[in-house]
Amino acid sequence: MKIELPLDVKNIIEILEENGHAAYAVGGCVRDSILGQKPKDWDITTSAKPEEVKALFKKTIDTGIQHGTVTIMIGKNGYEVTTFRIDGEYLDGRHPEEVCFTEDLREDLRRRDFTINAMAYNEREGLVDIFGGIEDLERRLIRSVGNPRDRFGEDALRMMRAVRFGARFDFEIEENTKNAIKELAPTLEKVSAERIREEFVKTIYSKCPERLVDYALLGLSDVFMKEWNVCLKTEQNTPHHCYNVGRHIIEVVRAIPEGKEKLKLAAFFHDIGKPWSKTTDANGRDHFKGHNELGVEIAEDIMRRLKFDNNTIKFVTTMVKYHDARPGKSERAARRLLGKIGKENAVPFISLQMADILAQSDYMRDEKLMNVFDLEETFKTIIDRDDALCVKDLKINGGDLIAMGVQPGPAMGQILSELLEEVLKNPELNDRSKLMEMTERILDRMRED
Repeated sequence: MKIELPLDVKNIIEILEENGHAAYAVGGCVRDSILGQKPKDWDITTSAKPEEVKALFKKTIDTGIQHGTVTIMIGKNGYEVTTFRIDGEYLDGRHPEEVCFTEDLREDLRRRDFTINAMAYNEREGLVDIFGGIEDLERRLIRSVGNPRDRFGEDALRMMRAVRFGARFDFEIEENTKNAIKELAPTLEKVSAERIREEFVKTIYSKCPERLVDYALLGLSDVFMKEWNVCLKTEQNTPHHCYNVGRHIIEVVRAIPEGKEKLKLAAFFHDIGKPWSKTTDANGRDHFKGHNELGVEIAEDIMRRLKFDNNTIKFVTTMVKYHDARPGKSERAARRLLGKIGKENAVPFISLQMADILAQSDYMRDEKLMNVFDLEETFKTIIDRDDALCVKDLKINGGDLIAMGVQPGPAMGQILSELLEEVLKNPELNDRSKLMEMTERILDRMRED
């Protein structure tokens, strides 16, 4: 099997070999090349010690030299080169207590997580596949190298990675590997929230978001997101839905276009509040009144636990809060909604509403979609016309009010809110002179009161 190595990678390997060292491209770049996908990064493993690697190349960075890793810089591109190694005990569930360098490529590959990631390649020897990675690629399997309990004991995050790789490639997790995850799932508690978040969101972004169910089936979400387990058990007995809450969420995520990563996150969280707002009427029909507001609280709590950044949390919770808004054809209501979600979020908001409808039953689907199409056109008209949507869009500001004798404080806020309310009703009123006249009338009324 021949793999086309990038010129820089080929040159690094050749330089190492010319100086008496073994060297190979290794890991994910080999796997992706075999699958016909373009690798994001190219990693190299070598028998050369870190100091020997540094001596052979002009510009290097000690990115992980204690574990044998040196980054070789060629132009603006960096290539990680790591010495063959045998890892000691993983007492912290992430890092080996000690690393021993070795001359044996087999020992280096033996410490890796899954067989499909434990292959190496160079042009002199071709593909080195000791643990059946090619066979597992053909069988579409995620299987641990060696004893899965040992691999997951070394780094519990590997259990999350098994699910994520399954979602990325649409592979199944091999039975022994799966059983080991179920047994060791509680040890995920040792892993940082940031590392868990990274694997989880990659699963949301993958081509197979239905594998999000595996986090619950394998016991992993018991550790980092029990709310997800509840969603998967919450039925929706209503003509508007054909899935339970969790499955509906997955279908909405799937319906969001690729590349819209923040929006896929919003899709995942959009109905997270439903299990805790569910009521059932006398006819057996389920209702979820207030699930948006409750969903905002739950989504924010989860996202803060997983250390999401504030901008992402704000975007997601805004989408969660308003995803069910139905202003109809009323421009005034549409302006009010657009002011709450922000002009910049008009397109993703429409995409989320579309995806939400497509993941429901076909009951009234055409009518629902037409309403969203109408809202999209109304949003476009409002944005093209540059209507005022919030206080900062008014053609009058706090400085103008101070010049009219209004002191900063609650009264100023009340005046600006009243002005915005009138402008939302009639955009033509967003004129400085008209707003000044309106302010004078409000001040007269306030003096009388």
